[in-house]
Amino acid sequence: MTFEQQIQHKIDFKTKPLGALGFLEQLAFKIANVQQTLTPELKFPTHVIFAADHGLAKDGVSAYPPEVTFQMVMNFLQGGAAINVFCKQNNIAMKIVDAGVNYDFEDHPELIKAKAGYGTKSALTEKAMTSEQLDFCFTEADKIVNLAFEKGSNIIGFGEMGIGNTSSASLIMASLLQEPIENCVGRGTGMNDEQLQHKISILKQVMEFHGNITNPKEIMQTFGGFEVAQMCGGMLAAYKRNMLIMIDGFIATAAFAIAQALEPNIINNAIFCHVSDESGHKKFLDSLNQKAILDLNLRVGEGTGCALAFPIIQSAVNFLNEMASFESAGVSNK
Repeated sequence: MTFEQQIQHKIDFKTKPLGALGFLEQLAFKIANVQQTLTPELKFPTHVIFAADHGLAKDGVSAYPPEVTFQMVMNFLQGGAAINVFCKQNNIAMKIVDAGVNYDFEDHPELIKAKAGYGTKSALTEKAMTSEQLDFCFTEADKIVNLAFEKGSNIIGFGEMGIGNTSSASLIMASLLQEPIENCVGRGTGMNDEQLQHKISILKQVMEFHGNITNPKEIMQTFGGFEVAQMCGGMLAAYKRNMLIMIDGFIATAAFAIAQALEPNIINNAIFCHVSDESGHKKFLDSLNQKAILDLNLRVGEGTGCALAFPIIQSAVNFLNEMASFESAGVSNK
């Protein structure tokens, strides 16, 4: 038997009808295959939130003002956000990264300073970042992921905070999938119809200004946020270390899609944690031929989907390791 056949055999001969644990069986197969063992483990689960500001936020593409980015980082550091609650509940270590917030933070034990700038430029008039800033984002993200890896982590989630970053994700999606921008735009943090139409109008102008870009790194440089670029670099860094990668919602999927364009095999290590309420996300997941674990109409970002899905990922590992087989339990198979 090949190793993949051995994993499938172990799953199939647990004391249950064939395939009865549904998507958990696919998760267990993926995790065992990544770790190349029939007894996989999830060690020191870690979650990293990257925060940065966006030049486009000043052009009215969000229901919230840009200063909410730094205010929410303060909230993370004080333990008051949704992601803090869910990481604490599930014993997930958490770090916050200043990837490019328009604010100077005091030192804090949970804060990693990796500022590529005080927010990106507005993509309405120029590329969001320079090629040097993009390289900096990838280099810093590699160091940040390595810190978790050296502590023994083999599973890592990526979250984000940045007012305007659903616009960044929509632009990345439209460019990668060659989709009309209006098919990739949603209400973000809760826009009304008038605000949504304004957002679509601005993003159409951005696409027209830059023309058709197909190179993945150039797409990131042109439309990305510093936090989106660092998430992308972090995912590539995690893959390089053969870690399991928990992908959150729409913005994290945009970061992942660029990572996959650069390193196609990264899909083998990726676990898509939820399908968000942002209208383009399901289409994005379909384009990657991926199914998410949860569908809870979430649209908060921060990596909340990763923290909420983690117990289910743990359940997939636990059934593989601890559930009896027909043979060991003396149960008759059909």
